[in-house]
Amino acid sequence: MARILLIEDEEKLARFIELELVHEGYQVEKALDGRTGLELAEQGNWDLMLLDIMLPGISGLEVLRRIRKSFSRPVIILTARDAVMDKVTGLDMGADDYITKPFSIEELLARIRVALRKQSRQAEDEKLLSCGDLSIDISRHLVMRNGREIALTGREFALLQYFMENKTLVLTREQVLEKVWGYAYAGETNVVDVYVRYLRNKMDDPFEKKLLHTVRGVGYVLREEK
Repeated sequence: MARILLIEDEEKLARFIELELVHEGYQVEKALDGRTGLELAEQGNWDLMLLDIMLPGISGLEVLRRIRKSFSRPVIILTARDAVMDKVTGLDMGADDYITKPFSIEELLARIRVALRKQSRQAEDEKLLSCGDLSIDISRHLVMRNGREIALTGREFALLQYFMENKTLVLTREQVLEKVWGYAYAGETNVVDVYVRYLRNKMDDPFEKKLLHTVRGVGYVLREEK
């Protein structure tokens, strides 16, 4: 169930939108002023925000400006029909869409569905990582290279995922150890080298390009050689 934060100062309109969204199966929290809306935006884990521009206390654009660095989910701004600059400014500041008042609830619901679908696709894309002909599907715990599946242990998968998330960056053994094994790890200090060797043995076919490279005196880097 998607969670929607509605920040709208027209109480009757806010209540109407809230009822329609709840009827459609969304979980809704509403705020009637900018300051309360900002507090809710910073505290909650929202899937989408509906944000009016003209708000008492703090304007909608100011709310958007303050939360955009930490709030990556879709924001649809609600604005007056003739407020062209509000639309332009809102989009420039990171809003994903806008709808002008007065609007039909059907159009608003459609725009919400589009924004949530786009967000869902982006989330799925983030679960797929690749480097050359090597790819991993994080959600399915699946590793493929050149059409063949590579079976990895949980630790090997976590190690490869860390390299894939930081491909082309040289990672020190200490960085890898802290990220994959944790700060409290007290085992052998050469465990990273051992597991890198495991990965190479499983990943590299004699006829395939080497992807996981040693940077002498520093650590390792995952990259595709030209």
